[in-house]
Parts: sequence; structure tokens; C-alpha cells
Amino acid sequence: MANFFIFLGFQMTLPTIPLFVQQLGGNDQLIGLITGIFTFSAFVLRPTAGHALESKGRRYVYMIGLGIFVISIGSYAFITSIVFLFMMRIVQGLGWGFSTTATGTIATDLIPEKRRGEGMGYFGLSGNIALAVGPVLGLTLYNYISFMSLFLICAALGIVAFLLSSQIRYKPVDPEAKKAVPPRFDVLEKSALRPSLLLFFITFCFGGIASFLPLYTNQEGIAGIELYFLIYALFLMITRAFAGQLYDRRGHKAVFVPGAFLILVAMVFLAWLPNSFVLYTAAALYGLGFGTVQPALQAWAINQSPANRKGMANATFFSFFDLGVGIGAIGFGLIASAFGYRFIYATGAGSVTIAIILYVMLLLKDRKAKQQEAV
Repeated sequence: MANFFIFLGFQMTLPTIPLFVQQLGGNDQLIGLITGIFTFSAFVLRPTAGHALESKGRRYVYMIGLGIFVISIGSYAFITSIVFLFMMRIVQGLGWGFSTTATGTIATDLIPEKRRGEGMGYFGLSGNIALAVGPVLGLTLYNYISFMSLFLICAALGIVAFLLSSQIRYKPVDPEAKKAVPPRFDVLEKSALRPSLLLFFITFCFGGIASFLPLYTNQEGIAGIELYFLIYALFLMITRAFAGQLYDRRGHKAVFVPGAFLILVAMVFLAWLPNSFVLYTAAALYGLGFGTVQPALQAWAINQSPANRKGMANATFFSFFDLGVGIGAIGFGLIASAFGYRFIYATGAGSVTIAIILYVMLLLKDRKAKQQEAV
């Protein structure tokens, strides 16, 4: 429930921040930069969050992150300058990096290892439901209330998450694990690098959807952007009924390529985008694809990590998530300015293609290594 409310406040700003930047006089490049800097600040802080999760405990990291998030997003209500918005996006990213790294690790603590793919899928429903409601609610409120009121509502949702987080039963800090916390320069969990790198190329195209799709559809005169986010979230939730269980039974080989291929087709449809029907079809395909791939990659990253490195594995996983979204958003701002919005999604299709090729190369490398061991 805490995860639902913090994600709801975040998702309400996802399609409205670009509109707010436009109102402040910003262009496509600034929209991409302000969207991207948020994820970069979260990316920088995640290793610190991973260390703190093992040394200070889950409650400490989670509640500090929620507090920073509430203060930063509430401050948007009083911002009249792009410079100050840029600064507070950095602060919001710090809170987001702490809170989302913590909440994924808390869920990992509670879920039995043999059902981790299924459990992370169910846990992800809280964020998916928020995704179904948040962008639609944010865009609807944008038509009726001021940005000040909108951002204060988002901050209030964060306060609800903060209050709920105080009621969670947290795993106590293991004294032995606390002694074994690695040095500060150890910022990545190596066992989680493979799935995290694949996630980077998948989430690269997410920045284009979050930051520019409302502007793209408005330019093309295509109605129904609110329904896009709703359809995407609904199909994302449908995958939770089977994708996690499929991963637990058959591993990532059964889910990654089919899921990534659906995302690839969705990107091609968005690059084409002749009408609302194609927009909604892309939403459904993207929801099915991402809902299949993301929890499987996260479970893969966590299951391979040592028991005292689950926090760092989550930090590594979400760092690459942030890096993909951030680089995508900033890069797509430049692409939109130079070539137009359609090229954003063509580039996104190329990124997903790289992920599929890289995955196949990793499988072939593993197969060759096993053959050599057998010899």
C-alpha cells in the first residue's frame, strides 16, 4: 500500500512535468534534460542506498527517501523558474533512489525464494495500479486545477505512503551482515550486472514514452493519450498472473525474448502512429512486454546475489533502470529537437533490438562455457 501511494504521486507527475516545463517556457531539449536529471540523481545515490540498507536497516532508508520525495514534489507547487525546477528534480531523484531501492529490498525479504518471480510480479501490481490511475488522474486534473494544486496533491499522497511505511514489519539488521558491508567504492553487485544491462536497453525507450508521448500525440492531433497509460497499465497487470510463475518454473529463457519482441513491435507502432487505434495497440503490446520482462530480470538479479548483497543487487538493478530512462530522456530531447518525435520511437526500437541480440550472445557464451567444462 505504501508503494502504491508513492508511485501514484510519482505517476501523476510523469505526463504533467513536460507540460509544466512548457508553461515555464522550456523547449524539447529542456524537457528531456529535466526528465533525465531526475533519474541520474537517483542513479548516483542508489549504491549509497544499497550500503545503507545492509548497515542501517530497511526502515531507515525507506522513510528518509519518502520524506525527501514528499518535500521535493511539494516544492514544485511554488516554483516559477526552470532553474529551481531543475534543482528540485535532483532532490526528488535522491528521495526516489532511496525509497524505491528500499521498497524492492523489503519485498524481497518477505517473499519466499522459490516464488520470487511470482512474488515480485504481485508486488509490482501496486506500482502497476498506480500507473493505471496516476497518469490519467494527473492529465485530467491538469485540465481543471492549477499546477500548484496538482503538485500539492502528489505531495499529500507521499505523506500517506510515509504514514503507511511506519506500520511495516521490517527485517532487523543482521549484525554479521552489518560487519560485512563492503567499502564505499564497491558500488555494484557483479552477479546482477547481466540482467541489469539488459534492463538498461529496455528502459532506454521508456524516457521517450514518459516525456514526449503526450506532446507527440498532441502534435499529430491524435486523441486518447490518457487511455494509452490506462491500457498500458491494464495489460501490464495481466502479465502478473502468469509471467512471474513462468519465470519460476522455466527461467528467463522462457520470458525475455518474447517480452522484448512485444516491446519492439510497440516501438515500431509508435514511430508509425497514424491513429488512436495504433496508439492503443502499442500500449497493450508495451504493457504485455514490459510486464513480462521487468519482474523476470529483477528476480534473476536478486536470485544470483549472495544473501548479504540483496540490497546491493536491487541497487544495481534500479541504477541501470534509472540510467536507461535518464540517457533516453536526454537523448530523445535532442532527437526530437533535430528530427521530430517519430524518430524517438524508431531509436527506441533499435535499443530493444540491441537488448535481444545481447541476450542471445550471453546465452551462446554460457552454452560454450558449459561445453568446455564438460570436456
